[in-house]
Amino acid sequence: MPREFSRNQRLGNQVLRTLNELLRFETKDPRLKLVSLTAVELSRDLSIARVYFSLLDPNGDPEPVQDGLERASGFLRSRLGREIKIRHVPELRFAHDKSAAEAQRIGSLIESALESDRNNEQR
Repeated sequence: MPREFSRNQRLGNQVLRTLNELLRFETKDPRLKLVSLTAVELSRDLSIARVYFSLLDPNGDPEPVQDGLERASGFLRSRLGREIKIRHVPELRFAHDKSAAEAQRIGSLIESALESDRNNEQR
């Protein structure tokens, strides 16, 4: 019977859960308080983890958060190695997930189109 999820996916989900907990409870950097990790993509050899983050304020500037995450990557990687029992802890690379801001932009476009249609119907 084949497995439902590959090792990459299972380990990626575990890395994501653990990193979110570490960010919430163990980091002291104020830049990292309003951030949420959304996804983790592991390379085939599990040596690199691309970690996607989004801001709770979709219009906020991701640069300070990215800088804070990169500065905390050594700490996060060492704690990740203690929490998850794997031989080699992947290198963490962070990237901003723009999907929340894009969803907000599309929502406002739809709302303005609906408002325009309502105004045209009233004439």
